[in-house]
Amino acid sequence: MSDLDQQKPAEQRPADSPLVDTNGHPISSEKNPSETYDGLHEDAVDSILEALESQDVQALREHVAHLHFADAADLIERLSADQRRVLLDATKDILDPDVFTELDETVRDEVVDIVGLDAMAEVVSELDTDDAVEIIDELEKHEQEHVLDAISPADRTLIKEGLAYEEDTAGRLMQREVMTVPQFWSIGETIDFLRDIAEQEEWETPNVFYDIVVVDPRHKPVGTIPLSLLLQSKRPVNVTDIMHERMKLIPVDMDQEEVAFLFRQRDLVSAPVVGEEGRLVGVITIDDVVDIIDEEAEEDILALGGVREDDLYSATLDTTKQRFSWLFVNLLTAIMASVVIGFFQGTIEQVVALAVLMPIVASMGGNAGTQTLTVAVRALATKELTSTNAMRQIGKELLVGVINGFVFAILIGGVAWVWFSSLDIGIVIALAMIVNMVVAGLFGAIIPIALDRHGVDPAVASSVFLTTVTDVVGFMVFLSLGALLLL
Repeated sequence: MSDLDQQKPAEQRPADSPLVDTNGHPISSEKNPSETYDGLHEDAVDSILEALESQDVQALREHVAHLHFADAADLIERLSADQRRVLLDATKDILDPDVFTELDETVRDEVVDIVGLDAMAEVVSELDTDDAVEIIDELEKHEQEHVLDAISPADRTLIKEGLAYEEDTAGRLMQREVMTVPQFWSIGETIDFLRDIAEQEEWETPNVFYDIVVVDPRHKPVGTIPLSLLLQSKRPVNVTDIMHERMKLIPVDMDQEEVAFLFRQRDLVSAPVVGEEGRLVGVITIDDVVDIIDEEAEEDILALGGVREDDLYSATLDTTKQRFSWLFVNLLTAIMASVVIGFFQGTIEQVVALAVLMPIVASMGGNAGTQTLTVAVRALATKELTSTNAMRQIGKELLVGVINGFVFAILIGGVAWVWFSSLDIGIVIALAMIVNMVVAGLFGAIIPIALDRHGVDPAVASSVFLTTVTDVVGFMVFLSLGALLLL
């Protein structure tokens, strides 16, 4: 149901009516020491742990009842499996349904097993369709059927329609409940309608909304009206006179990364989603887009580190399996670098200083390449790096590599000269430093751009190629110069 009945002017609110936040959750008039702007307070965690240790159910319920749903989710994630079971057994009937939307996927699976599928059906029926679809999608097939059979036919239809869309698309991201009005209505009729439906159970309305979508007789959106503009307009005015016609319509099959980019680029708070025929099928709101931005950024960071997914809450064996494949790939690239070194085994045996200085060349090249790579991957993700400015960016990174190469060549060349009392060794490592820094800057920009052009996620594969290039080139140049100038 809508929260509009809780958003009446102050003079219409009963004196004993509790204050609520934007999600309709009660706000206590007394300051709660368990809540801070920084999240879950450590004092509250300590008190809850004490209650868990002593099996004090009443204390647990009192503590959890005062927590914001996001803080309650953080608390559940922090606990051990046994502690979670005790906490959930004591409080599952008072947990805000939104708690389940904030849980890590691995933890949520465990929580579902604890609270049971019947309880999950009650949770799903209280959520907006976008959150309900996300939770149900992560359940096993038989669990999905159980939960869907237990909810109302109206909710079941909306959720099944959401599940029918491809993953990571606007169709999965949107909520099906949309506040719409016909284009021939007035402001007064719209406001009266919003007040009336707030008390009618049979209307499927969003819990929170920011814009009203104006539709034509074919249910195609023709404009949007922000709530602030609606409330500032006079009752006789027609909705078409104040609506924003230049709205951004999002195709139902648009990738969620594209959706997030549009919201960031256009500073959107919400946007209508349309099907193939242009008919309104849902709406995407900023709270979901913030989650997507965080999710995509997390994926890129994990991919750059060779981790497929967040395994903080995964079992030890599962984490080991997930990381093995990437480590194996890195082992192969390391063997390639070792093979190059093996070609110059005789040179190293005669000039031991080369073995001492080799890690410096590889390390500096790798770090310089990672800096360039990180900037390039991020710019590609935010669409700041395109075919228009790609060559300019590559040229810039090449120049940066040249400048840094010469600066560090002078520094390390001087150190090596003094350290080994040999000008030739200083010249060798200085030249190798210049070449490897230039190569690192050049390929740090070229590799992610090339992968992106060929439809490969640059965050996933770039680091492997770059590490191979900087190691192989660095060792090859350094040892070749050593063999040429020192023997």
